[in-house]
Amino acid sequence: MRVREYDSDRFDRMRRIDWLDVDRMQGSNCLVVGAGALGNEAVKCMLLAGFKRITVVDMDNIVVSNLSRCVFFRENDGGRNKAEVVAERAGELYSEAEIIPVASKIQDLEDWDFDIILGCLDNISARLHVNSHARYHKVPYIDGATDGFRGKVQVVLGEGPCLECGMNSSHMRLMDERFSCTGGGSIFVPKIASEITTTSVIAAVQVRETMKILSGRTDLTIRNVMYYDGSSGTMQELEIPEDDSCPNH
Repeated sequence: MRVREYDSDRFDRMRRIDWLDVDRMQGSNCLVVGAGALGNEAVKCMLLAGFKRITVVDMDNIVVSNLSRCVFFRENDGGRNKAEVVAERAGELYSEAEIIPVASKIQDLEDWDFDIILGCLDNISARLHVNSHARYHKVPYIDGATDGFRGKVQVVLGEGPCLECGMNSSHMRLMDERFSCTGGGSIFVPKIASEITTTSVIAAVQVRETMKILSGRTDLTIRNVMYYDGSSGTMQELEIPEDDSCPNH
């Protein structure tokens, strides 16, 4: 069988979206913070879309309950670092990609020279840390979160509200608690619900927004916070005002 010329290009169908800058995406330097459920799905989508250079940061190790929603993990990976396993398996999807694992807390990261940052985290303190560094270094930040069949995505650009602008006193009281579906950490926090369909939707939206930004189409991005309810199959965007007292502004 003779392969048609356009079918020899792995990303031919993506290039048919006239505004999508596949070359820019391939040449970008990306940071994914968190290699759990959201991080697995986000990296998967990025690799399939042609992203070649991704740094993945996570301090956690794999446990059995991760296996129901983490495409890169296997049954014999228990006890291994999440970021390192994601990096190891990335070549199975895209051999040209370079995934750099960082097996530590995001607070220990010193180099913030990235084109874009995706937050796939499970606690408020780390989210605010990434948000402040992204805003300071003028790097677009896309934050994702899930809770059972619900999830949200916020896009933080150089102007407009940041993640901290939408925080309230309840968030601040919980800042040092580590919300995790597998528990652990220095403070015990009850496990929260998680399932793969919501995780897939939220991670896909994060990567979609990443593709828009890197293609120069910030006019198409989510402007405030997008909330997803998988129970009813609905999405809505809620406005977040810019807080003049926010330390990031």
